[in-house]
Amino acid sequence: MFAANSFLFVPGSRPDRFAKAHGSGAGLTVIDLEDAVPAEEKAVARDNALAQVASGEAGWAIRINGVATAAGIADLAALIAAEHLPPFLFVPMVESAVEIEIIARALGERCPELIPLIETPKGLRQAVAIASAPMVGGVMFGGGDFSGELGVALAWEPLLAARQALVLACAEARVPAIDVPWISLDDEAGLADECAKAKALGFAAKAAIHPSQVAAIEAAFTPTVAEVAEAEAALAAYAEAGGKAIRFKGKMLEAPLVKRYQAVLSRKGN
Repeated sequence: MFAANSFLFVPGSRPDRFAKAHGSGAGLTVIDLEDAVPAEEKAVARDNALAQVASGEAGWAIRINGVATAAGIADLAALIAAEHLPPFLFVPMVESAVEIEIIARALGERCPELIPLIETPKGLRQAVAIASAPMVGGVMFGGGDFSGELGVALAWEPLLAARQALVLACAEARVPAIDVPWISLDDEAGLADECAKAKALGFAAKAAIHPSQVAAIEAAFTPTVAEVAEAEAALAAYAEAGGKAIRFKGKMLEAPLVKRYQAVLSRKGN
């Protein structure tokens, strides 16, 4: 399952930027075939992305175009024919679980984990079904397009209700929620503040649009040494008790808290 704390988008039409993006320290580097690529460059971007994946280097993903678009259909056809597939596919503008099912069926047993982006009110209304669809490993909040749909600023307060709804849907489907990128590249304090808010709300990761943002995101979402040590001790105590509820550090330790501790360990730094 998707367990990166951060990931960085890089345009598929700019292979000269691939190495720098991959060296940023992000948990995953996502080659973008959608928003960052003009229509006339989508074919070459697709070829660049598949060539990079075929190199065998770990830590790459691809964001395809929406499957309801001609470019998305071409992306899916190329993936079906490709010998090598990335471990993760990001799917934009998802408004129905059927879109995810189409990709999963088309790629069959070779299908990577799918990360749908919820970017419209219609998609948000279907978020539980989308998050529960086959092969979904996480769901990303596409706040840029969502704010445009609402006619509001891409800011915390106007999108708070949407963020909360997405986190709840992901919790019900038992997949991680991923927060939208912070677009103010020179506002480091703002990025740190939004990371803290997103983590407190229940998001498990956040996207980046520039390598300089990765360190702050990793610092916010990677469990601390103390958090990891507590999780390891709690899980060991729970296992020793035979999976029964026990008292641990003055608190009741039972199944729901065990899940949280397991999630902490799944996201610890290497």
